Amino acid sequence: MGVLDKAAAVLDALEAGPQTLAQLVTATHLARPTAHRLAVALEYHRFVSRDNEGRFSLGPRLGELSSATGEDRLIAAANPVLIALRDHTGESSQLYRRQGDQRICVANAERTMGLRDSIPVGASLSMKAGSAAQVLLAWEEPDQLHRGLQGASFTATNLSAVRRRGWAQSVGEREAGVASISAPVRGPSGRVIAAVSISGPLERMGRQPGRVHSAAVVAAAGRLTDVLQTTEGISE
Repeated sequence: MGVLDKAAAVLDALEAGPQTLAQLVTATHLARPTAHRLAVALEYHRFVSRDNEGRFSLGPRLGELSSATGEDRLIAAANPVLIALRDHTGESSQLYRRQGDQRICVANAERTMGLRDSIPVGASLSMKAGSAAQVLLAWEEPDQLHRGLQGASFTATNLSAVRRRGWAQSVGEREAGVASISAPVRGPSGRVIAAVSISGPLERMGRQPGRVHSAAVVAAAGRLTDVLQTTEGISE
């Protein structure tokens, strides 16, 4: 059981994104040889992989096992929340989860008529631009936050404001003519595990979309957080 606990600690640490061995040691409090041995063993079984810089990250086997369950409980909980958010704001809504250096749209509710920002489920977007990227990065540990800011369209000052007010907005950051607002979804431990967003054309949402829609987005993220924290079996 001790080995399983330590392996779980390695996987938990990698959920935040790619990590060097030194970062794994810091995050897990494991001895360096133990952390290395477990990471390599998990890599052999494809639960962990390594990027071009030699950093460890979550591997493809986890996604395969998740798909095999037939239902992602987070997505099941998100669908009615996203639909309600879309209907309330009149804009397309999305749920994003971070996967390494990308954010993945795992659920959406698109505006049914008129001009809209269409983000299909499964779309992989950069963690360097957009309000959802800001939310998914803002509460990371300092070293990971610093690394995530390299080459990003937003700054540490922007992320400080996100943490203070509890939501993020972007205007033409990810794509010219598109605005978005995002808020964090937290798991049972309080850790940010996803971002709820709305996005649409700048001409309709304006240059300060948060003034109009931030309360609705924060409320939607809060409802989803409440569901996750009271539903057994939701894992972070």
